Amino acid sequence: MSTRTEDQAVEDRGVGGPPMRLHHNAYVTNDQAATREFYEDIIGMPLVATWKESDVLFGKERVYCHTFYGMADGSALAFFQFASPEDQAEFGPEMPHSPFQHIATKVDVTTQAVLEKKLQDANWKPEETYVLEHGYCRSLYTVDPNGLLLEFTVDAPGVEEADAERRATARADLESWLAGDYTSNNNYR
Repeated sequence: MSTRTEDQAVEDRGVGGPPMRLHHNAYVTNDQAATREFYEDIIGMPLVATWKESDVLFGKERVYCHTFYGMADGSALAFFQFASPEDQAEFGPEMPHSPFQHIATKVDVTTQAVLEKKLQDANWKPEETYVLEHGYCRSLYTVDPNGLLLEFTVDAPGVEEADAERRATARADLESWLAGDYTSNNNYR
């Protein structure tokens, strides 16, 4: 008797599923040293790989450093820095200045409290570090050395119920919003 997993069965049928997890999210930095200090020393995400590369990319030889900072699930945040000032200017870090464009990571209550204290102790951009209570989660926000907005989120107790509700009505909620019904469905605030 075979003990095939569901993943093997899906693979055997030639049908893919959704992506398994984030592999990495990449950005350009002007300062690999400041980026390393922030992610390793303050946030606690270890530098797990540094690739020093030289490739023909977009019709030109590019020399760059590509660093990866690991998360507990194996995913990473990655950063490029180019050796050439021209390449750096062409691909450089123009981070969006909007609270609606950010990277959100899931943390537990203890990790969020430790991060909040470490940011305070480092006097890390206090004017750009804040907490928002969303009802279904509590989020700590800060900006990295490159202007990238980061969110460290703790789900509220009972979030599984809220997730189930949102999954069950996701398509209908989107359709009604697109049709002009802007009534809030966040009953948790």
